[in-house]
Amino acid sequence: MTTTAPRLGTAVARLLILAAALLGTLLAGAAPASAHAALTGSDPRDGAVVATAPKEVNLTFSEQVAMSADSIRVLDPAGRRADTGEMRDLCSGSVVRYGVGLRAGLPDGTYTVAWQTVSADSHPIAGAFTFSIGAPSATSVALPEQNAGGGLVGALYGIARYLSYASFAVLVGGGAFVLACWPRGAGVRPVQRTVVRAWLTLTVATLAMLLLRNPYTGSGELSDAFDLAGLKAVLETKTGAALTSRLLLLGAAALFVAVLFGSYARRTDPKERKDLAFGLGLGGTVVAAGIAGTWALAEHASTGIQPGIAMPVDILHLLAVAAWLGGLTVLLVALYRAPSVERSAVERFSKVAFGSVLVLAATGLYQSWRQVGSWSALTDTRYGQLLLVKIGLLAVLLGIAWVSRRWTQRLADPTPTEAGDEAEEAGTADGTRAESEAESEAEEQAEEQAEQSEEGMALVGAASEPGSETAAESHPDPERAAQLARQRAAVATARRKRERDADPERAGLRRSVLTEAAVAVVLLAVTTVLTSTEPGRTEEEAGRTGSAAGSAAVPDRPVDIRLPFDTGGVDGKGVVRLSLDPGRTGANALHLFVERPNGKPLDVPEVKVALTLKAKDVGPLPVAPDRIQTGHWSASGVQIPMPGEWTIQVTVRTSDIDQTTIDKNVKIG
Repeated sequence: MTTTAPRLGTAVARLLILAAALLGTLLAGAAPASAHAALTGSDPRDGAVVATAPKEVNLTFSEQVAMSADSIRVLDPAGRRADTGEMRDLCSGSVVRYGVGLRAGLPDGTYTVAWQTVSADSHPIAGAFTFSIGAPSATSVALPEQNAGGGLVGALYGIARYLSYASFAVLVGGGAFVLACWPRGAGVRPVQRTVVRAWLTLTVATLAMLLLRNPYTGSGELSDAFDLAGLKAVLETKTGAALTSRLLLLGAAALFVAVLFGSYARRTDPKERKDLAFGLGLGGTVVAAGIAGTWALAEHASTGIQPGIAMPVDILHLLAVAAWLGGLTVLLVALYRAPSVERSAVERFSKVAFGSVLVLAATGLYQSWRQVGSWSALTDTRYGQLLLVKIGLLAVLLGIAWVSRRWTQRLADPTPTEAGDEAEEAGTADGTRAESEAESEAEEQAEEQAEQSEEGMALVGAASEPGSETAAESHPDPERAAQLARQRAAVATARRKRERDADPERAGLRRSVLTEAAVAVVLLAVTTVLTSTEPGRTEEEAGRTGSAAGSAAVPDRPVDIRLPFDTGGVDGKGVVRLSLDPGRTGANALHLFVERPNGKPLDVPEVKVALTLKAKDVGPLPVAPDRIQTGHWSASGVQIPMPGEWTIQVTVRTSDIDQTTIDKNVKIG
């Protein structure tokens, strides 16, 4: 029987508009994707002023990253490369550290360190900071404004990710719905089109992600999507291998879809049909698990704690989502485009959905513990906040699903009216059926309008008689024939709408399933953003590590600062070099050198040092260094009582009346 989609009512339209608004708000407010790995320390640190040029620049990360030869670049004040391009792997145990060597003889000034890499869970990360040799200077290097993975390429990649998740759910859930709940649906054209379009969308989205991967993790330029050298490099990465594997598995999925809607739909022998269904179910499960595994092997589940457990759990989670939300989509299509879907099929899907929810609850609880780690991360990190939004949407979805289940239970117990409807579908043309009090007034008017034309109805009635010649074929005027054909279609449509909507239980089920689908659209969007957000556990650990690393001015080396001065008198210009070793709380050794502009020692009458911690109102703490030799002063046992941002003030007197005070802020741990 040919079916047509009904016009959605005002309430349904409002529901879809609300879902679209929620989705738009979510995506518009989403920050650029942050990744699993985070920069936790550097040597030199951001903003440090060192007396002499270091031999290399080191970066420390919270998780493993994929570094290339150009991942760390050091630029001098003029924007020229100051590094040798030689990447050094300094990883040891759980410490993830990489460095790049610097050229010899670097002049004083401010240097920019720009880095970009890909974390182990496939997301690009990047950043930049500066340090100075000798003293800060002006620099022509502009720090990048666009975050890694942002811009147009990032937006297109994010859309492809969302479409791949959604189409995977419809492809897998739709096939499972037909095999497990509604075998007759294999021959229903709207269901076939829905599943085939899901396969096409997933294939196109995967190809798009493969092409966009190079600019997404690199330059951010859309034109680089067609760079063959970049594509080759992508294919050698873990993510490239996962996307390629997904394309190969989609070839097997195409065979599954062809058999399901071809041979299986045409089989009439019950035994042959049952055997083929078993083979399709077994093969389809393997293929679906393989496709789900391409996400688990390349994203959050593959890194962090317990990856051996997390990856199979992630696969189960994705399959459960597909069985529920994908099956829900196909059920919605069946209810609107093929209203003759059996009540037993809806009841079976209700049981499948209930089992999927149980699997989702168990796997989701484990994933939440693994990714969040603490109650504070649940509210203080972006991942935790998004997870709370997801849990709230899931609770709403479960509430609507409960309503749908109630409608399904009512459908599962046929009333006398429904029995008459089933008899009519079986071929009893004289069976009557009481019209529902909930029948829409608009639908009645549509049928009345189609039946207004007495002449048209006479011809249409004759045409609808079994074995009679159609009015469109017998009428000599083609225009008139087309008009009569439209009238006949309007009458048939109105009759089918009345028969379909006269069942209040079925109409209620359609509304609740449509509401479920609308909420599921937003839920899937939250999940997509969640998969590209740095887990709460990692963010908190990186914050703690970063705070500890940042409290020391330069890790594993003394505080070295260089302070130019000018007292205004004769021989009043020079440079003070101050070293505080080890640059930690407690006792420190202080060495101070006063030099002329040409680097030679300068003997001055007096040098004084004071330390102040303004945030805690500590100080100034005076330090009186002893003169060791020309231009060199020293003090031992300099006590720094607590960590923080300390101000080091140096007063230099070059004559009886010429003196100046210079200062510098440093972090001391």
